Amino acid sequence: MSKSAHGGTGHFWVQRLTAVALIPLTIWFCFSIASVPQLSHASLTEWMRSPFSAALMILVITVGLYHGKLGLQVILEDYVSDRNLRMISIGAITLVFVMFGVVGVVSVLKLSLGA
Repeated sequence: MSKSAHGGTGHFWVQRLTAVALIPLTIWFCFSIASVPQLSHASLTEWMRSPFSAALMILVITVGLYHGKLGLQVILEDYVSDRNLRMISIGAITLVFVMFGVVGVVSVLKLSLGA
């Protein structure tokens, strides 16, 4: 069996694991946002100041972005036949998703710490 076959299996299971993890996180997020009295900046900031909400929000961001990156990577691997273009594209989406993740996590931390 080739090395790529092992990587594909691991990729498959990580994508399934992130999908399963997103189920309770998404349910929490929907019910949590629905429980905020008003969707104003002040009330959302107050909601985000809870360490529990901030921690779970960081999980939603990181797991959701990682799951999306894995999905786009599969699409690129399946449909882009030029190896160099595929590798550049995978690198580019990885960079974009890391940047989104950093911005998201920093934003949550900034809100939750009151900066």
